[in-house]
Amino acid sequence: MVGFSLCLTGCIPGPVKEYWDHGMKVGPEYSKPPAPVSVDWIDKDDTRIRTDPEEHRNWWKNFNDPNLDELICFATKQNLSLKEAGYRVMASRADLAIAIGELMPQTQSMQSSFTQYGISTAVANRSSRGISLIPNNYYPQYNFGFNMAWELDFWGRYRRAIESSSDQLDASIENYDEVMVSMLGEIGEHYVLYRYCERVVELLRENIEYQKISLQVAKAKFNAGLSSELDVDQAQSDLSYFEGTVNIFLLVQRTHNNTLCTLLGISPEDLGKKLTKKGIPVPPKDVAVGIPAQLITRRPDVRMAERQAAAQCAKIGVAMSELFPHLYINGSFGYNAMNNTAMFTSPAAYGTIGPGLSWNIFNYGRLLNNVKMQDANFQVNVAKFQNSLVKAGKEVENAIVQYVKSGDAIKEMEVSVAAIRKASDIVIVQYKAGTSDFNRVSLVQEKRISREMELALYQQTYARGMVVIYKSLGGGWQVRLDGCDEGGAIAGEPKELPLPKTEILRPLPESKLEEPKK
Repeated sequence: MVGFSLCLTGCIPGPVKEYWDHGMKVGPEYSKPPAPVSVDWIDKDDTRIRTDPEEHRNWWKNFNDPNLDELICFATKQNLSLKEAGYRVMASRADLAIAIGELMPQTQSMQSSFTQYGISTAVANRSSRGISLIPNNYYPQYNFGFNMAWELDFWGRYRRAIESSSDQLDASIENYDEVMVSMLGEIGEHYVLYRYCERVVELLRENIEYQKISLQVAKAKFNAGLSSELDVDQAQSDLSYFEGTVNIFLLVQRTHNNTLCTLLGISPEDLGKKLTKKGIPVPPKDVAVGIPAQLITRRPDVRMAERQAAAQCAKIGVAMSELFPHLYINGSFGYNAMNNTAMFTSPAAYGTIGPGLSWNIFNYGRLLNNVKMQDANFQVNVAKFQNSLVKAGKEVENAIVQYVKSGDAIKEMEVSVAAIRKASDIVIVQYKAGTSDFNRVSLVQEKRISREMELALYQQTYARGMVVIYKSLGGGWQVRLDGCDEGGAIAGEPKELPLPKTEILRPLPESKLEEPKK
């Protein structure tokens, strides 16, 4: 045997001397790589950030918005990216079944044939003194038989392949869940942005009415000779500017509408005709985020990267098995006869059986480099797993600070908006009375709409911050297990996802989701 050792991050060394300890399989045994996670969140002392290990199975219900609930439930049954991921799971299950089938005789074939032979008697050793030595030089032959070749899994080649396929199946399930989490988060974000644009359009149209009043007053004072035409031009300019801005936000709102339709798996249509009027969703006052170490079990993309590393580790064993001899059992059985009446009789039977061995003894440069390549690919997957966990922590931290700071900003902006609204009403009265010029009216009106739009911006940032927290924590994939009974009225009755919820998409075993030690 060839002594060969691999020292891998996340793999127990698998030299040949440990062949028996590894269940008669060459190659390294997998163990979960170290996970780089923080001990606590940066904003852990904020009372709005709780460390309860909440799963956020139905996080969208925290907004108490029936329209959002309906969109979510429809998308879980109709989203096309989700269906793609589901069919990839089905393909992975079939691949695992193929790998398991390789444990059986790899070659199993049946053949049947009929051949009419004609043998020349005019060549050497076929005749003597003009007499043919072949009694029947023209004859038929019937053949029917079975062949089998079975490579014994002595080095664990096929069992390692099964391990890899099983881990890859787990990874495909995690990919399905990641698509689910991403889809739910995108629906939440685009719904908030849709409502934000809707709110801004309302504010602009409300401000346009104020601008129309200002223009009427300016024209009246100009016609009465109490002011110059400058006030009229300035009022007209403000009015036209805000009317133009309305169209820009209607354009942006339409893009979010179309994105929502895509996420629903339907052709673009005007969802505004089916959504009831409602403002920007209001998130809850606090959120349970758990601790950073729980991301390794909560985030489907992190779990997927870990399962991909496990699948690649098993491929190292497959590559190492090529360094050793392949042991076979070959056999055949069948019948040969010159006529069909004698086919299935004892005299027509034939058969062979015996062991075989093949060993690629002159290919070690290629085989060893294949082992090194599989090892390097494993290291790539380990780095990918660790990087996904680092990125997950960053995403949660960004979402938390967005939620916390925008919530603080809203409190101050609400005070500012209330004050500027009051000032706007006063300055209009003063302008009508002639105690204030139009420049001041225009300035206050401009500040008023600006502050109101900024408040709406903070409100959508606050709501989106909460959505991104749920998304970055990996919440919502459990709808695959729980189901969703609501929905269907947004764009007609959805077609059911053509995948069983629990049979094909089985949950990942808990034993594979160990939390890292602090």
